[in-house]
Amino acid sequence: MQEKETKPSAPGDGLRSIRTTTLFRTINFELYSKPNAVIMGLGLIAIAGCAGYIAYMRSKYEELGYYAAVKPDGTEEFMKKKSKWD
Repeated sequence: MQEKETKPSAPGDGLRSIRTTTLFRTINFELYSKPNAVIMGLGLIAIAGCAGYIAYMRSKYEELGYYAAVKPDGTEEFMKKKSKWD
């Protein structure tokens, strides 16, 4: 059986220069693929959108004026905030 001829590894080649199995390369695809700026940008937009949506929903919830009150028996109930001046 002939071995594949590989070019000599140089500093900075990273994992691409290491001899590995096809299974390892398939399972760890992201270690061997080149970075893709478009996909990275879409991922950042998606994460920022999710974080923005969570922040928006939290601010809307806080505007309603509810808080989590714990009863003496240990159960939690959401109650509307009341002012002592009302």
